[in-house]
Amino acid sequence: MMMLFPSVSLLLSAPAIAAAALGSPQIDLQQPLHEGTSHFSKIPSLGFGTWNLDKTNVSEAVSAALHTGYRHIDCAAIYGNQKAVGKGIAHGLESLNLDRSDIWVTSKLWNDHHDPSLVEEALTQTLHDLGLAYLDLWLMHWPVGNAPLTGKSQLDYLQAWHAMEKMHKTGRVRNIGLSNFSPAQLKDVIEQSESVPAVHQFEVHPYLPQTKWIKYQQKLGISVTAYSPFANTNPTYNSGKHDPPLLLTNFDMLAVAAKNGCTTAQVALVWGMSRGYSVIPKSSHVDHIKENFGALRCHLEEEDLDRVDQISKNYLKRFNNPSKGYGVKLFDGLEDA
Repeated sequence: MMMLFPSVSLLLSAPAIAAAALGSPQIDLQQPLHEGTSHFSKIPSLGFGTWNLDKTNVSEAVSAALHTGYRHIDCAAIYGNQKAVGKGIAHGLESLNLDRSDIWVTSKLWNDHHDPSLVEEALTQTLHDLGLAYLDLWLMHWPVGNAPLTGKSQLDYLQAWHAMEKMHKTGRVRNIGLSNFSPAQLKDVIEQSESVPAVHQFEVHPYLPQTKWIKYQQKLGISVTAYSPFANTNPTYNSGKHDPPLLLTNFDMLAVAAKNGCTTAQVALVWGMSRGYSVIPKSSHVDHIKENFGALRCHLEEEDLDRVDQISKNYLKRFNNPSKGYGVKLFDGLEDA
């Protein structure tokens, strides 16, 4: 268990953070957002995820991430830990003498608040839990909402999106976007709305590269955030069968890491950021938090990136697909749907 709010001395020193900020020459430290639909033009490429954090030290992990140098925190209402995340943010900002505007905070609208009359309530609760006056980015977590009378899951996103657009205009949400949408659903939102989503967040890693899908959105000016960048290393996806092998123990990942003096986790993150999107690894342990941030100092040659690109030819696997649980078809038209 991590000690309560570790001091800066336990984490990266200021010179180390500055050195990391120089980054690998292959990595843009910030990714652009769609002009005209967002208040801020860029999102930090390396973020800190908060899904499934150890409940005993969420606040400490978030504060540690900020002390390490992360300036992008990703959270969600359904994670059930936003109050603890908010405490970690508050401690990190105060102890580092940072302003709210120095960090980027993302949260997400959950399925049970897709009814347009409930969207503002969801935003208000999220801001209250996080202790913030505004979000930098608010995503619709899934294109699935709960039916008003039965509570049964259904594809239900347009009216919720339009309600999110209204919240965007209030200034309490600086940018709005989507998560886990299919190509047809994304097209539907764009064609029937006033604005283009600023960001789309979905599963991406070397076992699920989704290259065409990413490039399509980048051409539209939509920034992509990759969740689960370590694939089945996440215990939620790890069935124990290891088919495919755990990404961070994959032979090709190990070879690329050894060649370049990096860890396999850093290789996975550099591979992602070099493709022009942001990544949000998570960890409850200070050593891993520091290791992941060290990806900004890991340089890979083009041949190394190409080798990681080839991994999915032998192993193509989507790990997060709740289609059966929701009773609706998700990710239609995408890899391993």
